[in-house]
Amino acid sequence: MVEVICDTSFLIHLATKRIKNIDNIDVEIGQISFVVPQVVKNELDELIKNPQKNQDALVTKDFIKNLKTIQISGNFADKALIDYVKKNRAIIGTMDKDLKKQIKKLDGSIMSFLNDKIILES
Repeated sequence: MVEVICDTSFLIHLATKRIKNIDNIDVEIGQISFVVPQVVKNELDELIKNPQKNQDALVTKDFIKNLKTIQISGNFADKALIDYVKKNRAIIGTMDKDLKKQIKKLDGSIMSFLNDKIILES
């Protein structure tokens, strides 16, 4: 089982959009489990306070309650994830272009979305 460490935007997309290949993900990519860094949970708590993002954040909070939480903390999720990848080989679930570039430079892998399908970028 490979753990995919999810950032906030990835989780919101996963929780609020219909993902076409979610049922075949084991076949296409392999056995994965999505994990949620503590810093991302903290970001979602902040987004709930924002009227424009409140609904998506609430749906996402509910979606992640059965996912494993890992102790990656910090004030800013992207920086915390980059620091984590520097020390551990990891797959990061993100849609953030800048974060993708930085993770790839560190030899990390990216899971993202393309046309409402989950893809693994190398």
